[in-house]
Amino acid sequence: MKPLRPRYARIERRALELLREADSTKPPVDVLKIARLAGATVYLEPFEDDISGVLIRNEKGNAIGVNKAHAPVRRRFTIAHELGHLLLHDGIPIRVDKTFRVNWRKGGSAKPPDVEEIEANSFAANLLMPKTLLTSMKSFDHFDLEDDSEIARLACVFEVSTQAMTFRLSQLFRPPAFG
Repeated sequence: MKPLRPRYARIERRALELLREADSTKPPVDVLKIARLAGATVYLEPFEDDISGVLIRNEKGNAIGVNKAHAPVRRRFTIAHELGHLLLHDGIPIRVDKTFRVNWRKGGSAKPPDVEEIEANSFAANLLMPKTLLTSMKSFDHFDLEDDSEIARLACVFEVSTQAMTFRLSQLFRPPAFG
């Protein structure tokens, strides 16, 4: 059954559990090690450009296919995103010789109202850019979200895109709402 709204607290807890299990205490997070711990094998595949990744689950195990033509930072995010599907969602049964479940990651997948895609993106952000590691890197009391050079530096350290880092920081450290 699909969730009705994103379960952010559950997502953050699950990502932190995996990081502890992997003994991941500094960036960048070893997403391939975490995939192995979660029971998934990662394959680089020659997908069409609009397909970032795929998660396949069957009786032989779990496989994550990632578009090998994409930039390494995007591949890392895709692996983490597919792990989110693996750990949070049932998937869609498809019949091709044998029954297995699949989750596709395509361009534009973060657009609402697909709660599972929003959750998988949130899981990837929590896994690759955990709040505890971000706050240990720099004091965020006076962090300037418009400082492109600082965001680029953090993105490099965490091996994520500047877009992913900008979004993550804006979600974590936005000023409180008035009223």
